[in-house]
Amino acid sequence: MVRIYSLLLLVMLMWGINLSAIKVLVTAIDPILLQAFRIMTAGVAVLVICAVMGIFRMPYKHEWLIIFSISIFNVILHHSFLAVGLEMTSGINGALILGMNPLITAMLALIILRQRMTWVRVVGFILGFIGVVITTLMGTGQLTGISLGDLMVFLAVLVQGFSFVLISKLKPTFDARLATGYMLVIGSLFVLATSQLLGSEMQEITNLFDWHLGLVFLFSAVMATAFGHMTYNHAVKKVGPAESAIFMNLNTLFGVIGSAIFLNETITLNHVAGFILILCGVFTGTGALEYMIRKRKRVPGTF
Repeated sequence: MVRIYSLLLLVMLMWGINLSAIKVLVTAIDPILLQAFRIMTAGVAVLVICAVMGIFRMPYKHEWLIIFSISIFNVILHHSFLAVGLEMTSGINGALILGMNPLITAMLALIILRQRMTWVRVVGFILGFIGVVITTLMGTGQLTGISLGDLMVFLAVLVQGFSFVLISKLKPTFDARLATGYMLVIGSLFVLATSQLLGSEMQEITNLFDWHLGLVFLFSAVMATAFGHMTYNHAVKKVGPAESAIFMNLNTLFGVIGSAIFLNETITLNHVAGFILILCGVFTGTGALEYMIRKRKRVPGTF
């Protein structure tokens, strides 16, 4: 278990820093075009890793439709909304809104999969919502209204949460890590087509020949997206949904810290208050608190 927890901690660190990496990249390359090449690079890397691990195979006919359906929400819409949103909002605001990912996923699971909702989870939803309101409306220290960038990032979280519900229905005969590779490659092709329809110039990719931007791109594509998603999908099976949700909280923390360090953004008291509320909302709304309470009751001598 120590190895799994260590890997999850590493993934959350990379995902948090990746927000700053994307913020740097979208200043030099069109956001949609960047996402297309970043996701394609990640998808190819995942498939190569799967081949080395000996789990690579071609999907069956009925599996292609499932993979394509998940790709629409998990890759095409999520990464498009995320890239555009991060270009229009601060890295700190983006990190805090992305911190609602497990909370939104749990809420969609309750609605779509008709899972039981307890009062503890209801409290979590309320706390998380208040945290986002404080972060987005007063993140700069004054009431300015929700920016379009904040809304785009929230939509990115929403569609990804829905994709996680779809992934939960994926048959165990198809390895989730391998499915991740196919989803990334398929999704990247549609994102690339979208970027061309919107008038993106392909020659902007040559900006990645700069060694600084090139290294940032490789970190974002290969380490954060390819290795990160593979590792997280594998770890969830070993750790369980409740404890994995706790680790997702660290994604937000590292994202905020990364924005302050690498982007020189200022962390205000409102950001801190919003993060604490989102942290509490995720912890209770995803069922992590209930899981820990039940676990303590099963162990004699604990309080």
